[in-house]
Amino acid sequence: MYDYVIVGGGTAGSVIASRLTEDPGVTVAVIEGGPSDIGRDDVLTLRRWLGLLGGDLDYGYTTTEQPRGNSHILHSRAKVLGGCSSHNTLISFKPLPGDWDEWAAAGATGWDHKAMDPYFGKLRNNIVAVGELDRNAIARDFVEAAQAATGVPRVDGFNKAPFKDGVGFFDLAYHPENNKRSSASVAYLHPHMEAGDRPNLTLLLETWAHKLEFVDGTRASGVRVRTKDGEEKLITARREVVVCAGAVDTPRLLLHSGIGPKADLEKLGIPVVHDLPGVGENLLDHPESVIVWETDGPIPDNSAMDSDAGLFIQRDPEAAGPDLMFHFYQIPFTDNPERLGYEKPEHGVSMTPNIPKPKSRGRLYLTSADPEAKPALDFRYFTDEDDYDGRTLVDGIRIAREIAKTQPLAGWLKREVCPGPDVTSDEELSEYARKVAHTVYHPAGTCRIGSADDELAVVDPELRIRGLRSIRIADASVFPTMPAVNPMIGVLMVGEKCAELIGGDA
Repeated sequence: MYDYVIVGGGTAGSVIASRLTEDPGVTVAVIEGGPSDIGRDDVLTLRRWLGLLGGDLDYGYTTTEQPRGNSHILHSRAKVLGGCSSHNTLISFKPLPGDWDEWAAAGATGWDHKAMDPYFGKLRNNIVAVGELDRNAIARDFVEAAQAATGVPRVDGFNKAPFKDGVGFFDLAYHPENNKRSSASVAYLHPHMEAGDRPNLTLLLETWAHKLEFVDGTRASGVRVRTKDGEEKLITARREVVVCAGAVDTPRLLLHSGIGPKADLEKLGIPVVHDLPGVGENLLDHPESVIVWETDGPIPDNSAMDSDAGLFIQRDPEAAGPDLMFHFYQIPFTDNPERLGYEKPEHGVSMTPNIPKPKSRGRLYLTSADPEAKPALDFRYFTDEDDYDGRTLVDGIRIAREIAKTQPLAGWLKREVCPGPDVTSDEELSEYARKVAHTVYHPAGTCRIGSADDELAVVDPELRIRGLRSIRIADASVFPTMPAVNPMIGVLMVGEKCAELIGGDA
């Protein structure tokens, strides 16, 4: 028995565990399905992130058939302490003011940008610009060419001020001197694990949570888990359970615990504890496509994580922020184009037009009452009514080609590999862009925050699950809308705010 039980030692869970145990009179257990990341260079070395995808530290979710998109996307979710901050590229953007204000407008009172800004200053991660020694020559030339081709300003530090467009090197949560991560686990948990100075913090690693327990019908009392050895246990919470399992596994756990749409649960024979129709709805992502060029020869080897620079464009002057983004990869990123018959060049680079504010909305649902069966992820990519998402990618490919024709980047490039210079019409570009589209691993929204009159809101502005007691959610699943930027910092800030809300209530 503990005061607080946290399900998920990932991005938000690490923050909350660290903050709550600052009070020596409070006991906290963290249930984490994966192992520790301490001593694991394959995890802690940022540039090795690609090798983690599809490996033993990846839950490896897939998507359902996508009539207008790519049905073969691997949605990697990390199975290791630190969660996806131990698995991703650690691109670190403070959400833009319009991102938070959109939440407040959607019923998340107290989540506007003025209320949220202070939490960025609380973060313990080492957030710095890509180090000078990691600034690859071709990435530098991309920045110069993109500025010349698009007219957007050069940005030196995207977190210094809000922006609507710009090109430059990213800020990352890492240590440039040794290319080590400053993930949530590294920043918030490692100091205490190594010093042994938090006896009130218990990490239950390689332990899988599969059901929430309730007493009196509505009060969360604990979590049923299975250890690595197959032992079943009940971990009990005196005060609260905090679910931080991510946008896939948080709704999955709720549904298997009988919390979700009543008709769906009854169809699978899962006893209904609480009819909550929004669980699993509003599945969001940042889809992006890819254009690949062969280079005249090898690219210099220095880099932080092979995608160190990017571009933001605001096409619509009425938009609150950027509505088109690019990552610039210093590698030929051809996993999905190869399925269409394209060949990977020996040396190459990629630009990935990305939809910051996608209109399409998907759904997560169960296909079986067996907790070990993976849920269905139907992102419904490119199904928005006016095809805004598809048109955004077409615009992106056309802009990418203009950048590729512009010096000094043009001097590096030998030929466009995919889609290839013969693919020129809007229809052809759209078909290509959607078929090779992939994820930037940003699922969100499946337990969204909202007001009391929002029937599909799962949590209230205090992050408490509506209609239940002593249980909150804190992870990307609570996002009502997608931030225009990479969401990791937003998740860390959700963790900081959640810890404060819990402390205030206590």
